[in-house]
Amino acid sequence: MTPKVLILTGYGINCDIETKHAFDLAGAQAERIHLTDLLDGSVKLSDYHILALPGGFSFGDDIASGKVLANMIKYNLGEQVQEFIEDGKLIIGICNGFQAMVKMGLLPAFGGDHSRQDVTLTFNDSGRFENRWVHMKSSPGSKCVFTRGIESIYLPVRHGEGKFVVKDPHVLEKLKKNHQIVFRYVDKDGNPAGYPHNPNGSIDNIAAICDETGRVFGLMPHPEAFMHRTNHPAWTREELPEEGAGIAIFRNAVEYSAENL
Repeated sequence: MTPKVLILTGYGINCDIETKHAFDLAGAQAERIHLTDLLDGSVKLSDYHILALPGGFSFGDDIASGKVLANMIKYNLGEQVQEFIEDGKLIIGICNGFQAMVKMGLLPAFGGDHSRQDVTLTFNDSGRFENRWVHMKSSPGSKCVFTRGIESIYLPVRHGEGKFVVKDPHVLEKLKKNHQIVFRYVDKDGNPAGYPHNPNGSIDNIAAICDETGRVFGLMPHPEAFMHRTNHPAWTREELPEEGAGIAIFRNAVEYSAENL
């Protein structure tokens, strides 16, 4: 079975083509679907195995990054999304997609509640847009389906509102206890470090989290932007594999879906 992936597009989402390319390379059948096609019912989410919310600037980041998109999905498609999750399917949100996911409550979804907001992503401590490459290290015990076998990874970030914050200290403790922190920003030696290694000031250097099942995943860096050797900033100076490191995240999702759905 070839997993089918719905790549959401429209209203300022602008990394959908790269995200489709990534899933296609990983062996999926990916389709770019405009949000309005889901809203009017001409496309059914249930026909797919993976939902991808790509990066971009949906609705111009009005109110807050991802907030309008979050409300559009939550209050119009919430039941479909909940059924999608209950059916054991996968969701990934990248950058703006991650911002939307936390603001509609899809993450961290303590106790399986995918509607309550406990965390957010807000303005970078630097007060400006950050466009750089970052090192990340996976957290021991992470159950995330998308990151199986990945110990560390180097990916680009490009965002103005990527600072991960929690509602209260108990939320951070639950994230740790449940092994829901997937990636943390580190320096090139793998050690937690401040700016610019942590590009936004995220608490506990958090770059990515998942829900308790490991099947719903959000991250600020862009794995779809490192599919090929030539995407790497030092590709002319270093001997690098032909494949970029980001492909592993998409391949994990496709393989899991093919085996389990």
